[in-house]
Amino acid sequence: MRITTAPGEQHQQPNRGAMAPAKLNYRISVSTFFAKSHPSDECCGSNGLPLTPNSIGIYGRSQKLKGEALRHENLCQYLDVVRGKHERTIIVQEYAGSPLTETFIGENNKQETLLRVGFQVLRALDHLNREGLMCRNLEPVHILISRDFGVKLYNYGLYYMTHSGKYVSFPIGNVKYHAPEVLLGSRENPKSDIWSLGMILAELALGCKLWDTVKLSQIARKVLAFVSISNVFEKLAREHKQFPLYQSLDPALRRIIEACLQVSPRKRPQARELLQDGAFDFLREERFCEVDRQGMTLLEKHCGLAEIYYLWQLAGGDVQQELKKEGLIKSEAPILSLPDLILLNGKSISPPKSQSFLHDGRIIFLNFNALLERLSRLPEEDYLPLIYTTNAYLESPTFKTDLPLVIRERDTVYQFHRIMLLKTLLHGYPYTQDLLKSFAAKDIPPPFRGHVWACLLGVVEGNGLYERLDKCSPTHTDRQIEVDIPRCHQYNELLSSQEGHAKLKRLLKAWVTAHPQYVYWQGLDSLTAPFLYLNFNNEERAFLSLYRFIPKYLHLFFLKDNSRIIKEYLVKFFQLIFFHEPGLAKHLHGINFIPELYAIPWFLTMFSHVFPLHKIFHLWDKLILGDHSYPLFIGIAILKQLKSTLLKSGFNECILLFSDLPDIVMETCVNDSETMYQFTPKSVTYRKFALHEEEPGEFDLKYSDDDHGEVQAELYPRLSVYDLIRLLRDRPASVAILDLRSNLEHKKVAIENSVNVPFSSVSLKESRLDVLNVPRLEAYLRRKIVVVVATAHESAMLMAKFLVDCNVPYVCVLNRGFGAIYRSDDKLLLQTFDYMNTLANSGDLRGLLPLPISGDELEIIRLGGLFHLHPSNNAHATHVYSLGAVRAK
Repeated sequence: MRITTAPGEQHQQPNRGAMAPAKLNYRISVSTFFAKSHPSDECCGSNGLPLTPNSIGIYGRSQKLKGEALRHENLCQYLDVVRGKHERTIIVQEYAGSPLTETFIGENNKQETLLRVGFQVLRALDHLNREGLMCRNLEPVHILISRDFGVKLYNYGLYYMTHSGKYVSFPIGNVKYHAPEVLLGSRENPKSDIWSLGMILAELALGCKLWDTVKLSQIARKVLAFVSISNVFEKLAREHKQFPLYQSLDPALRRIIEACLQVSPRKRPQARELLQDGAFDFLREERFCEVDRQGMTLLEKHCGLAEIYYLWQLAGGDVQQELKKEGLIKSEAPILSLPDLILLNGKSISPPKSQSFLHDGRIIFLNFNALLERLSRLPEEDYLPLIYTTNAYLESPTFKTDLPLVIRERDTVYQFHRIMLLKTLLHGYPYTQDLLKSFAAKDIPPPFRGHVWACLLGVVEGNGLYERLDKCSPTHTDRQIEVDIPRCHQYNELLSSQEGHAKLKRLLKAWVTAHPQYVYWQGLDSLTAPFLYLNFNNEERAFLSLYRFIPKYLHLFFLKDNSRIIKEYLVKFFQLIFFHEPGLAKHLHGINFIPELYAIPWFLTMFSHVFPLHKIFHLWDKLILGDHSYPLFIGIAILKQLKSTLLKSGFNECILLFSDLPDIVMETCVNDSETMYQFTPKSVTYRKFALHEEEPGEFDLKYSDDDHGEVQAELYPRLSVYDLIRLLRDRPASVAILDLRSNLEHKKVAIENSVNVPFSSVSLKESRLDVLNVPRLEAYLRRKIVVVVATAHESAMLMAKFLVDCNVPYVCVLNRGFGAIYRSDDKLLLQTFDYMNTLANSGDLRGLLPLPISGDELEIIRLGGLFHLHPSNNAHATHVYSLGAVRAK
């Protein structure tokens, strides 16, 4: 594409391109029309639901025109379709060259030129036919010619997007170029376009406009009269007194035109058949529509049309405002459209429709001066980012900003740099998956969100899985799917269209077919909707994203009997509420407002049923970067925003509150959930039924069935020994350890800096920290993860309850108690040290320091940065010599 700039601007910055003749520039055009309104007495369909406006039908069907499948060098690219008020539709499309009606074709090599034009039009028509489309709008004004007679079809999708013209009240196409069968009512014959091409070539070959002064009705009669003619081209030449010229034409050109003008569609060849004609042999190796890169702006050299249009919008561009400036959108007082009279049967008598609602074939062109001015100071190096280290690049001044996400998404220069970098990373996928994760942790440019999500989920397209799945055969779930789809995000124009319903049904049936062990649960449609919306023209990517997403976050949720899985999930959710918001958790627990009453739709749909799509996107940007526990923190972040209301509400008020969830500030929700996710030890979120990539180790959490039942009855989460080691190594200042053993046991051996609170000597009847008789305990526990360590698990749970009653947050219990890190018998065994020794030898945690242990009867000796074990009275403990050191005094 070539974007023209003002003459003065070009003089100052000649390196960004020189101005070319306006009619030969690649430009972006905007046109508009109105969809047909439904009759006033037809408000509901056969299913009892409101009729979908025709403009939404156009919007849904038009998405196919924007897809990668329709990219072809002889087709102008569709960039956007906008649905406006009062059934208005706005089309944004590439406009490359000049229309054939304004192109001068000299006599020199004229017939060769006509064959060149015809060959490229046939290539475009053949590509459309292969994608299941036909033009039906082919006329000279929609054939654009470049300087070197490269051809691109324009406005070829109008017939398809309007559902064969059913969605509009105006005729599509020019009667002069319509085939006889079209005038007789045929709608879906792609050979009609071949006739139109034949009429255009005949007009050019004869050097005159056909029936230039004849009325429209007479033209229709003349076209229908061809039914009895054997050679239409010869008939046209004689009628327009060009028979000698007809006879002098090159036989190859005449043969092509006569083949196109076969009256019977059965005898008329298809585009792919005509392309094999020997008349086009001299064109087969030729390259058409090559872009002349000389004089192009940097933006054109390195960005595609869709990216340029997106940046133009960020720079303040608005197609509706542009149409208003040119008078293609006219505002009128709403009162003028009110009906004069409404009858008792519901029919209305209205004034004649305004002339502004009639079809207007004019187009306007977008002005890119504002965008070019915004990007004028960027060097060419910014268009080709080289990534040496991800952190260094992402921490550059360009990306290091504290501006809110909604502002960053509207910043033209910021989004330009993000897009340039992201294109580089996407081209290198899957080898750049780790870099993409670092990139996405900041933010994701909206046009690339669907593709980036797929990469983060590890999707690899082209494996044929989606294509092989049966998406058509009736199944027992079809009834429920058909009930759910018309209720799924129907405020969204894309998902409420017939195309959206059809695609969503195929995706749901494909997922059910691919997982015979699962059943269709209500909510799966809402879970699928974000992937479909972002990948509307790529069903395979949408399906594979869903295919990878559900096992990661909703493993086993879609079993026929999923009660155990959901119960475990909600128990863990309640435990995390106690962990992060003990005051709120106590209140909800006290009024018996349990998560089963409100949270199941949240997690079963990953909040896609709770929030509108535009809010889900930012939420899922972070969710997809996290593990299976991240949704739990989103739920807590929602409760935090409602905390003040919930604390003042009883059971009934809470039920009413969640039946119509108040507006949630999504950026706050995202930030809070991410902060909690990073702060919380992984074992605190452990679930037995989650999908674990690796089997838990000896010092990770793992439960037998009996243990699992016990954990399900607890309100306070457990911490693994492994996470305790990591906390003491990486974040020692953020950990507070309460040791409930006796003073004697604590003096003998203890975790360094732990506080001894002998459980047998304290009373927990009053919910006050000072009853524990520990000086400055409140300060010690403030903003720290409080780990309760005891010999008896029941004692640890009682102490955890006491701390929560005192409104102490971040309370957890060490799994298996102190015995998990130390046991004294005939062999002195420091299990933690032994475990870390194994890890160090395997290279997993090389350099990791052991759990510090101190005591009056034990001495820690540090040599060379490591702890070494030298037991004086027990030679059997030397198997942990490389990492742990304890010596009896």
